[in-house]
Amino acid sequence: MGSTFTGRNSGRSSGKTRLVSTRHAVCLAATLMMGLSTWDTAQAAQPSEWVKGRLVVQTRAGLPDAELAEVLKPHGGKSRRIGKTDLFIIDLPPGMSEQAVLSQLEHHPYLKFAELDAIVKPAFVPNDPYLGSEWHLATIGATTAWDRSQGTGVVIAVLDTGVDATHPDLATRIVPGWNVYDNNSNTADVTGHGTAVAGTAAASMNNSAGVAGVAGAARIMPMRICDLSGNATGSSIAQALTYAADHGARVANISFGGVPGNSTVQTAAQYMKNKGGLVVVAAGNNGVNENITPSTTMISVSAVEQTDVKTTWSSYGSFVTVAAPGNTIWTTTRGGGYGQWWGTSFASPVAAGTVALMMAARPDLPNTTIESLLASTAVDLGAAGRDIYYGYGRVNASAAVNAAVAATASDTQAPSVAITSPTGGSSVGGVVAVNVSASDNVGVTRVELRANGNTVATDTSSPFAFSWDSRTVANGSASLVAYAFDAAGNNKASSAVSVGVSNTVVADTTAPTVQITNPASGAQVSGMVSVNVSASDNAGAAGITQSLYIDGGLRATGTGGSLSYNWNSRKVSPGSHTIQAIARDAAGNQTTTTVQVSK
Repeated sequence: MGSTFTGRNSGRSSGKTRLVSTRHAVCLAATLMMGLSTWDTAQAAQPSEWVKGRLVVQTRAGLPDAELAEVLKPHGGKSRRIGKTDLFIIDLPPGMSEQAVLSQLEHHPYLKFAELDAIVKPAFVPNDPYLGSEWHLATIGATTAWDRSQGTGVVIAVLDTGVDATHPDLATRIVPGWNVYDNNSNTADVTGHGTAVAGTAAASMNNSAGVAGVAGAARIMPMRICDLSGNATGSSIAQALTYAADHGARVANISFGGVPGNSTVQTAAQYMKNKGGLVVVAAGNNGVNENITPSTTMISVSAVEQTDVKTTWSSYGSFVTVAAPGNTIWTTTRGGGYGQWWGTSFASPVAAGTVALMMAARPDLPNTTIESLLASTAVDLGAAGRDIYYGYGRVNASAAVNAAVAATASDTQAPSVAITSPTGGSSVGGVVAVNVSASDNVGVTRVELRANGNTVATDTSSPFAFSWDSRTVANGSASLVAYAFDAAGNNKASSAVSVGVSNTVVADTTAPTVQITNPASGAQVSGMVSVNVSASDNAGAAGITQSLYIDGGLRATGTGGSLSYNWNSRKVSPGSHTIQAIARDAAGNQTTTTVQVSK
């Protein structure tokens, strides 16, 4: 199951009421340099609150929709795909227990995982604007970094409560985003937190007004993920991430609690990473070791004070990647003002802005190289090397940008890849679970599974797992090969695994359906007439052969589910004419339909 989403938003204002996050972190593995993305959902805790009547699952790559429907049928569940991923929102019928269904699905062999759709509860109270010093910019060396990069050309998606697009320090930075909660383009800020986060990352610089963001020439894509109270869900975050990745965002910032151990969000974050982006998330404000299982899907950021010491309230653990200033951060506020905020909610966009500076300085560098350089150039604090409080150290924008400029982009090393199951010589049938192990010096972006040379499916997130319907090939020997690709386009094929396919052959006695969709029966025709035929079959449209006759004469043939023919009715005499369509499937079953038209 997914991790606890009991946390509140990890940002706090400097007003009298200081509201603290109860769970807010993100996993990033110690194998950061290798770019390996794995997670262990078994160690995640059940959320205290979740959306009633809903689960989220990830299928193995290649699982037919009909098979997923069969998995859900006993529970009355209906699926909705999230973007172009293998993530599905599962809507359950009224009265059905989400926990009971989860217990049946979380270890299903066709699924990578199943979890409750946890609710994120933010807690923040923006204060009145007041003057302050942007100490964090000098601390991370942003002013020096600006000599080489200001973030031009990079889009930062801010997954939050919306953004005040009329704010004078943000108005020129905004690109169109999306309101996932209402499913519309209204991304106005409903609480104020998103505006503060956006300003920290990319408020306009050098405009003689207000504040400067870390990447003041970058663009901001506002993604509203919450309701009017500021509550969001794991599925809304995943929808926003996939939208941002598909619409050009290179960086995404999530300053909400409960993200780290949620498999749904991790999968969506890996989707963005596979498209060249990076996701940055706050570590949390609990002041405790969160004991989060590391993952490479996101970059987790703890918070330091002006003295470069971890704040007392910043969460920590082996999942922390880097630290960044998060105390009294001077930024934009909803309504056009300015104020100071604190929390790992604001350490996160400081790091996200730094990532944008690096990407703008070297647009050709793979995102995994950017991620590696962010860590290797950080100022080492605490124990030597990576530690549980500061990760690799406090972000150093100046050194990170310089390292990006000097980096070599070429990667000529191909990934390693092997099919771990089924084993060679196995006898298989029905839907077969195929597991693949793949690694790379930088990172594997996708793995393709091919059966007898034909692509079965593509998986973009580790662990790489497929569902192959062996009924699509003839009984006998079949060859399985996996191809692994990295961000530089290097690829390598696994050794072929030969398996014996043995499926019960069931005679196909179901005839296809066929319909003449134009012209309609009884229509009056003249001149050139477009004759359109549509057919379907229980075994799929690929095996259908169609024939079109007019007044008994064969006029056109074709394969598949559709057939079109332009009939010159000027060449026929006035009166009644018969249009006939015949559809045959691969088993020889046949269906005929006719329409009568007049000229």
